[in-house]
Amino acid sequence: MDKASANGQALDSIIAADKRKALKLAPVSHETEARLDRYIALLREWQAKTNLVAPSTLPHLWTRHIADSLQLVDLAPLAKRWADLGSGGGFPGVVLACAMAGTPGASVHLVERIAKKAAFLREAVRVTTSPGIVHLAEIGDNVDRITGPVDCVTARALAPLHQLIGFAEPLMRQGAKALFLKGQDVEAELTEAAKYWNIQPQLHQSRTGDGWIVELTSVERRR
Repeated sequence: MDKASANGQALDSIIAADKRKALKLAPVSHETEARLDRYIALLREWQAKTNLVAPSTLPHLWTRHIADSLQLVDLAPLAKRWADLGSGGGFPGVVLACAMAGTPGASVHLVERIAKKAAFLREAVRVTTSPGIVHLAEIGDNVDRITGPVDCVTARALAPLHQLIGFAEPLMRQGAKALFLKGQDVEAELTEAAKYWNIQPQLHQSRTGDGWIVELTSVERRR
């Protein structure tokens, strides 16, 4: 066996163990697990030519990215229509679409400005047979492209919180709530956001690490 094959098998083993850990943190149905398996296989294939995730996170795809995304479902259990701003490699948008695939009337709008990543997202939606709708657009243009009501808007590793609120505000004005995945510096981001917005955030500690989820049900720009 050559070195590349040995390294590949070692990574497969590490990812398999990480998957078991992730599905304890965020259990899913067998059907959703099968969709997520297809998604991860596609992501690893595309990762070789398109930088979808930080290479250092590949051994922990399931806990760092999949479980981290899945926890949003429990914070919005009645939400059927989602909008994910700056979907990138599909976190949390494609993961949410996989989880929502068995829900009648579900849809997940994936807004991505980079053409290569949007192409990946379209293929991910296809191979997982999930209810994702990909929009190749600047993030600020999402309202013009997303038709129909949205229950929940989310974003991960996209922009500082005060900018995210600006992107999401038109959708929130129409009734969506926001769930933004943030890191350890969430308090500093909340302080900065409060300079521009009247907000009453609810913080949820991430199950998968030191991060936080910022939940907002309404926002108002400061005068």
